[in-house]
Amino acid sequence: MAISIRDVAQRASVSVGTVSNVLNRPTSVSSATVERVRRAIDELGYVRNDAARQLRAGSSSTVGLVVLDSGNPFFADIARGAERAAAERDLSVLLGNSDERHDREDAYLALFEEQRVRGVLLSPASEDLATARRLDDHGIPVVLVDRTAPGFASVSVDDVRGGDIAASHLLERGSRRLAFVGGPTGLRQVDDRFAGARRATDRTEGASLERLETAQLTVLAGREVGAEIAARDAGDRPDAIFAANDLVAVGIMQALVMLGSVSIPDDIALIGYDDIAFAQSTVVPLTSIRQPAQLIGSTALELLDAQDDDEPAEVQFDPELVVRASTGG
Repeated sequence: MAISIRDVAQRASVSVGTVSNVLNRPTSVSSATVERVRRAIDELGYVRNDAARQLRAGSSSTVGLVVLDSGNPFFADIARGAERAAAERDLSVLLGNSDERHDREDAYLALFEEQRVRGVLLSPASEDLATARRLDDHGIPVVLVDRTAPGFASVSVDDVRGGDIAASHLLERGSRRLAFVGGPTGLRQVDDRFAGARRATDRTEGASLERLETAQLTVLAGREVGAEIAARDAGDRPDAIFAANDLVAVGIMQALVMLGSVSIPDDIALIGYDDIAFAQSTVVPLTSIRQPAQLIGSTALELLDAQDDDEPAEVQFDPELVVRASTGG
């Protein structure tokens, strides 16, 4: 049976109001009474219902964050940035991992709504934002992370430009048979990066762009595609690969290096996206498109804390090319 504040008051021989003062305004109570109440709390194992307290007070100190893949260092850095900005405001962050599934995203959003969180930071798994709009309509603001959509405040990177920069770098080094690896199709970030790469190849005479879709943006998915590419005849292989994120690029690199018959970057140049921390520590240091992940997270939290009835703010950062050995840098 749950221990209530009344049980604590009875054990300490004080009123319920005095227990409340000890919990919330201890300086208004004598030190002897504070000690007696705290001893009763320890003896009974009382745990305050902070969610109920915040609901009565009309505010919460908790923010929900839903990311596509909590195992991806890029999203871990977004969470770290959001947590840092939250701590500066005496807020805490609850993390949910949608695993790129819309149903799991909706389940987390419903849970956060039940908990009456202060707001939600969301990296959407699909174009369906109906649940997020419902939260916003119910007074729980939502800030999109790594995405934009009409009616929402957002913090993102220009992924179309990022894709253009990545493909242009490969083309400038002389590659002409490019492959884009990543998926699933319909994930906005992936589609935008492909669109940027397509834009670059379309304006380059003699250039082609093959799209190889993966079910997820993971090392294992990249390794499977890398093995398929390595098994092709040399003339049928791309001479450069643009991976939709660094994890996929690492998997591709593993497959090509393990086979031993394909050299990076001499036979196939390879570029990733995100510039996660260990991109520079792979077997062949990985060229990547950098996103300021921690800054994205902290900025999203700041927008959430500052939202009002004005037009939702949109912050978009520029991607940055970081050249390393995987493209000959």
